[in-house]
Amino acid sequence: MSLSFDPEFAEVFAPMALAMADTEPPAVGDVPARRALWEPIIGASSAAQPFPADVTTGEYRATADDGAQIAMRWYTKDGAAPGPAVLFFHGGGYIFGHIDLFDGPVARYVSASGVPMLSVEYRRAPEHPFPTPVEDAYTALRWLHEHAGELGVDPARIGVMGDSAGGGLAAALSILARDRGGPAVARQILLMPMLDDRTPVPDPHIEPYLLWSYDDSRTAWPALLGGAAGGPGVPATAAPARLDDASGLPPAYIEVGQLDVFRDEDLAYAALLSRAGVPVEFHLHPGVPHEFDSLAFTSDVARRAVADRVRVLKSL
Repeated sequence: MSLSFDPEFAEVFAPMALAMADTEPPAVGDVPARRALWEPIIGASSAAQPFPADVTTGEYRATADDGAQIAMRWYTKDGAAPGPAVLFFHGGGYIFGHIDLFDGPVARYVSASGVPMLSVEYRRAPEHPFPTPVEDAYTALRWLHEHAGELGVDPARIGVMGDSAGGGLAAALSILARDRGGPAVARQILLMPMLDDRTPVPDPHIEPYLLWSYDDSRTAWPALLGGAAGGPGVPATAAPARLDDASGLPPAYIEVGQLDVFRDEDLAYAALLSRAGVPVEFHLHPGVPHEFDSLAFTSDVARRAVADRVRVLKSL
């Protein structure tokens, strides 16, 4: 039996698939075209569900080591008790996306879990290649620890979370914080994370169903890493799949769709962490591609995935 879309996802996705069939994919290396294509789709998906009435936002800035001001948005649920918090990093292959486009999903996580989140406007490639994005993430982590008292946050219960490139950034930040001796990360929540710069040989079983394509990866990783992408010597803080020693990393929740380009690297990363004694919860969702949850949020598979994420947030 061959692979296929989940029936509920396929029904919701059908109009978008029809529209995409008439669109020429951007050429490899064309970052502006990818921004123009995907940012409106992300924004529409974010706004397709109502913004929770019980969530309040506030704007903050942290100063990076190079003097840049990193914008951050703090989301809290009305009446929530002090306790844990989560740093959130948006997706976009390191080359597109910003916090405004992910306003809805972050607010809904906060409303459902009661756990406040700090969404980070890390700088994007190729204008700001590695190590700028992960250093921006580290700046935000230090800022949240330094301001934990005034925000009502327990510094021992700060997690990191992200989807796609944001999931890769959350994983990279966990490694960087470990290697630098802190600040502490209590848990890493990695949603379909982008982890490996060594773009694999295309899998013909999933290639017809991909949303984020192999060519997208062939564009994004060189934008982040330049000529080093795919070669020797790429550090794990750039591509976490390069990690040799996973010992001492925080417990991880990892999920990915079976029809996702990142499937194999996410499976391998879950195994790598497990072999190092890191507690891991892993989910492989059959019949769905990258970002399935935002595109078909009414489907059962999306509801189950979101419920699992909220459960993990509540456990912090």
